[in-house]
Amino acid sequence: MHDREELYVNGKWAKATGTEKIKVINPSTEEIIGTIPVGNLEEVDYAIESAREAFNYWSKSKIGDRIEILNSLAASLKERSEEIAQIITSEVGTPIGYSRTAMVGTPRVVARSYAKILETFQWEEEVRNSLIVKEPIGVCAFITPWNFPLHQIIGKVAPAIAAGCTMILKPSKEAPLSAFILAEILDEIGLPKGVFNLVTGHGSEIGEYLSAHSDIDMVSFTGSTGAGIAVSHAAANTVKRVTLELGGKSANVALEDADPILVGKKAIQACHQNSGQTCSALTRLIIPKSMEEEVCRVVTERNEKYKVGDPLDEETRCGPMVSEKQKISVMNYIQKGIDEGATLLSGGVGMPDKLTKGFFVKPTVFKDVTPEMTIWKEEIFGPVLVITTYEDEREALDLANDSIYGLSGGVWSKDEERAIKFARNMRTGQISINGGFFNVSAPFGGFKASGNGRELGIHGLEEFLEIKSIQR
Repeated sequence: MHDREELYVNGKWAKATGTEKIKVINPSTEEIIGTIPVGNLEEVDYAIESAREAFNYWSKSKIGDRIEILNSLAASLKERSEEIAQIITSEVGTPIGYSRTAMVGTPRVVARSYAKILETFQWEEEVRNSLIVKEPIGVCAFITPWNFPLHQIIGKVAPAIAAGCTMILKPSKEAPLSAFILAEILDEIGLPKGVFNLVTGHGSEIGEYLSAHSDIDMVSFTGSTGAGIAVSHAAANTVKRVTLELGGKSANVALEDADPILVGKKAIQACHQNSGQTCSALTRLIIPKSMEEEVCRVVTERNEKYKVGDPLDEETRCGPMVSEKQKISVMNYIQKGIDEGATLLSGGVGMPDKLTKGFFVKPTVFKDVTPEMTIWKEEIFGPVLVITTYEDEREALDLANDSIYGLSGGVWSKDEERAIKFARNMRTGQISINGGFFNVSAPFGGFKASGNGRELGIHGLEEFLEIKSIQR
C-alpha cells in the first residue's frame, strides 16, 4: 500500500491537518493500492505564501544552478524509473512497457532538454533604443491529469524551474502517487524550499481556489475542455495568465497515394496507445473510398490482435480504463455508435474475453461513421477508432477540420511535400507526417477547443516569462 499522509510545502513534509483521504484504485484489479490526504484551503494558502516568498530569491537565481537542478532531476528520474513505471501502471493501468518509455522516459528527457535550452537561451536583446528583458512570470499553479501523470507534471515543472518561477502542484486524484515521488526527488536534489509545493485534494475545491487566487500569477491546466473552461472563468477576475491543454478528436488522413496496408497497420496504435486514454490520439481515420476495403481489413486484423489484459504482462498492448466511471463512459459511446448506425468492424460493448474484473473495454473499430454521429464529434478517451471515407482531397480536408478540437493530426502520402502541403491547411497544433516521431523539443498544444498556450521546448519555456521593455 502506498499510503501518503503528508503534503510537501515550503521544503518540508507535514501531515495534513484534515482527516479525509482519497483512495487510489488499481483499475486492473479494482483493489485499493494507496491513499492520499485531502488538503484544506489553509494549507493551500501556506503553499502560495511559501512560493511567493521563494520567488524573491529563486527568480534571481543563477542559470547554472537551475541547469544543475534540472540535470539532477533527470538523473534521479532515471535511477527510480522502474519504481515510477510500476506505480503509474498500478494507478493508471498503462501497459508496463509504455510506462517505462512514455510515462518515465519522456519526462526524464524533457527535464534534461530544459537544462540544455538554458545553456544558450537569450534573456535579453536590444531593439533600437530599447533593452528587451525576459523575466519569470511569478507564482504558478499546476493542475494536472491522470492519463500521463508524471509527463504532464514535468512538462510544467521543468520549464517553470528553468524560467525562475515557483509553483504549487495539484495532481489528479486518480493517479497522484508519482507526484509524491517527484516531491521526494526535488527535496533530495536540493531545490530551495518553497520553489515547489505539493497539495493534494479535490480539483473542484483546490483547483478552483488556486485559479481564482490573487497571489497566483499563472495557471497551467491539462484536462477536459469543460474543466478548462471552469479554470478560465475562475481565473478571469484576477487577469492572470492561463494556459490550457485540453481535449482532442484528431484526424488521421490517408491521401490517395498512401500505402493502404501501412496506413491500416499504424492506425490502431495511433488511436489505442495508452489504452486510448491520450488527448492527442488519432481517433478519426479518414481514407479514400478506393482503399476502404483494404484498410478496413488490415485495421480489423490488427485490432483483433491488440492484446488486452494485465498491464504488467510485457505482451499486453491495452490495459484498463482508469476508473469504473471511465469504463462506463467508453462503453456508452460504443453503444451509441451502434445505435446511431455506424458499422461495427471489431470490438463492441462488454468485457474483453477471459477478463472478469478490472475496468476493461474491448478495443473497438467502426466504419461508415458520418459527421453527424456522436462518436465522430465527441472525445471518447478510450480505444475506439472511427473510420470514414472521402471522394476528393478537398473533402478530406473538410472532414479533418470538422471538429471543435484541434490538438493533433496525421497525414500519410508517398509524397512528403504533398503531405506537408495538406498538413499546412489542417487547423490543429501538431501533425505527424507518415508516422513522424514525437519531438519533446517541439511545441505541443492545440487550436480551438483544444486549448491555448504551448508546452515543451523553447515555446514551453516562454509561457513562463514576462517581457519588459526598457527604453534608453
